[in-house]
Amino acid sequence: MNQVVTVGLDIAKSVFQVHGVDAEGVVVIRQKLTRARLLKFFGKLDPCLVGVEACGTSHHWARELIGLGHDVRLMPPSYVKPYVKRQKNDMADAEAICEAVTRPTMRFVPVKSRDQQSVMVLHRTRLILTRQRTQISNAIRGHMAEFGLAAAVGRQGLERLIEVIADAADERVPPEARVCLRMLVVQLGLVNEQILETDRLIRTNARSTEIGRRLMEIPGVGPLLASALVATVADPKAFQSGRNLAAWIGLVPRQNSSGGKERLGGITKQGDRYLRQMLVVGALAVVRYAQRNGTRRPWLVQLLARRTPKVAAVALANKNARMIWAIMNSGERYREPLAA
Repeated sequence: MNQVVTVGLDIAKSVFQVHGVDAEGVVVIRQKLTRARLLKFFGKLDPCLVGVEACGTSHHWARELIGLGHDVRLMPPSYVKPYVKRQKNDMADAEAICEAVTRPTMRFVPVKSRDQQSVMVLHRTRLILTRQRTQISNAIRGHMAEFGLAAAVGRQGLERLIEVIADAADERVPPEARVCLRMLVVQLGLVNEQILETDRLIRTNARSTEIGRRLMEIPGVGPLLASALVATVADPKAFQSGRNLAAWIGLVPRQNSSGGKERLGGITKQGDRYLRQMLVVGALAVVRYAQRNGTRRPWLVQLLARRTPKVAAVALANKNARMIWAIMNSGERYREPLAA
């Protein structure tokens, strides 16, 4: 059997498909493997180039295969899809991965370490908890409204409803409903405590790295965003420019250009939704502050004069993304612009 040079690996939960070719592109291996046999199989192969789609568990398997001496490269699934021939199945996917990984213009995803993935687990957990808090709060408001008890929007309004639920002498809430509503109140308190704990861990993580402390000096970048950036963008040199980072996050205009005529639309919303959301929220806070107290950024004042605050916030988020790349890549600190 000829020596395997390139391998396309289609990963799944239990069954994996391997497609290997030699130096001339001749198919040498086309085989299904179970989860238990995967590492044993690659342990017997000579070091080769292994292509994998960047999806669930891909970083784990990439670290394992790198430990066996292989050169593992992760690729976005959308970049692999054009190489799939006709029907979609595990065999065709593995063949497409094997073909795509050898393309000179292919873009690859850096392999994340265990520590980086641990930080992102912390962020994902906080995101789930905040959604649960919103769901429980809305449930309490909805159930209380059925009995004619409504409260103002915000935390204080919700606390007034909780006080009514806790007051057993208040006959506006039936006893059966009060029992269930108290369960929701207890659950809401537990979720709030867990969110505070995740916030504490995220702040500690953001301040533990030198680059995280430098990123927090940028207006609109707090501990939450700084921690997520350090964990997600491990190597800023993977992006050729700040615009590439902004495009990866999905903050650049969508293009539909043809015939030398540029047609630009709204932002693409591709890439990392979590980073994009926090960048826009942070930029919106800066815009609101600038509207109330003024700013030393002339371009932001001019933009607010002709665009809505949300459009200006997206533009500022784009600018912040480019600034973040420059600071991470150069090692410099943020410098506030001088007053005109």
